[in-house]
Amino acid sequence: SLEECAKPTAKAHAPATVRQPKGANRKLATTMTITTNCGVITIAMNPAAPQTVTNMAALARARYFDKSYCHRLTTEGIFVLQCGDPSAQGRGSPGSWTGYKDENLPKGLGITYPAGTVAMANSGPNTNGSQFFLVYKDTALPAKYTIWGKITSGLPLLLKIEEIGAYKIDKTSGKAYYAGDGYPVQPVEIKTVRVR
Repeated sequence: SLEECAKPTAKAHAPATVRQPKGANRKLATTMTITTNCGVITIAMNPAAPQTVTNMAALARARYFDKSYCHRLTTEGIFVLQCGDPSAQGRGSPGSWTGYKDENLPKGLGITYPAGTVAMANSGPNTNGSQFFLVYKDTALPAKYTIWGKITSGLPLLLKIEEIGAYKIDKTSGKAYYAGDGYPVQPVEIKTVRVR
């Protein structure tokens, strides 16, 4: 594990119920600061995705993300750390929310999600909730995921987490094994998320 990472203390928990914003804020938040047990990740929020920025800011202000884990790390083919599900199962979304629209999708082909991109995870068109992913190396993905921010500090930290790798648990034996898509071996605990 990384020397700079503190031992995590969070417990996976049911996602809180937060009131879903009806429309986009006139004055959008511009900066999101994610403080993790391994260091700080700063994101410049993109006004080209106003509803997404509004919703993510509402969740941050409600402390929705605090004391939760980034539950998925991919190190082969696509290069992302996925966060934003307090249940840490990859299924959670804010209680009572309905999926909201996709915004600011990339144009064209090739590297659609360059290193530093912050985008929404989803389960199909217009199903955004609270899960998002941090792209730490240039990634080619279908243009289906709302881009709402760019990492302005903390990228080297993500590259270190990638080096340590991801794992899955074998259902039969209960043993862990390295995998290109799984839980981060170095646990990444979100202590706080703040916006301004």
